[in-house]
Amino acid sequence: MAPIEKKKGFRHLLAAGGYSFQGFMRLLKEEAFRHELIGFVVGLVLFFLVGASAVQFMIFVILMLCLFGVEALNTAVEEIIDRVSPELSVEGRHAKDLGSFATFCLISSNFIYAVYVVFF
Repeated sequence: MAPIEKKKGFRHLLAAGGYSFQGFMRLLKEEAFRHELIGFVVGLVLFFLVGASAVQFMIFVILMLCLFGVEALNTAVEEIIDRVSPELSVEGRHAKDLGSFATFCLISSNFIYAVYVVFF
């Protein structure tokens, strides 16, 4: 098989955008990601209702983008583990659990921040 030709310049930027869109579409198939998107929308509405500042909105959006990124990485780890090691293994379980924990940490951070902005 011939090596893949790397695009350069503006073509690379367009290709990267396409890959990112494909990743987003793949992530939409994950129920956890859809729940996180709902949480994002609910958070934005709550922030609007309590009159959150622009800085508070920005921090929330940044935290949510971090969560979406970690969710994407967690999904990638799970797919690789399932492909490379379809049988159950301790290492595969650990990798999946660690990815899940990373996602949980960011969900917790987002929740704590949203509670702070809405109630305090």
